[in-house]
Amino acid sequence: MKTQDSNYRRLWIAIGILILLAPIGLILPELFKAGGAWGEWGVDEIKDIAGYVPEGLKRISELWAAPIPDYAFTGWDKGVKSLIAYIVSGLIGVVIVVAVSYVLGKILKRGNDERT
Repeated sequence: MKTQDSNYRRLWIAIGILILLAPIGLILPELFKAGGAWGEWGVDEIKDIAGYVPEGLKRISELWAAPIPDYAFTGWDKGVKSLIAYIVSGLIGVVIVVAVSYVLGKILKRGNDERT
């Protein structure tokens, strides 16, 4: 049981480190004037980078709109407010991912306990 607790502790430490490192993906491109964060391109940015947009990507890009576009709330896109909005957006995302992971873990564990 102790090794399992140790594994969970290591997992949460690793997740915490990744959470703390996540802003680097936005800060470094800004510092080096490299455009948007890597992998967070919209259809227009992909067209600028690659010269075209694959047809399948065009289709699926219309299916989803970000709940908090550009990590900012309406009117909170400049100055200190943008920093606060970015942090709040990140916290909301972390809470959702952790909650879904926790619930899925409980469901899967219950399924395993019933089989044994």
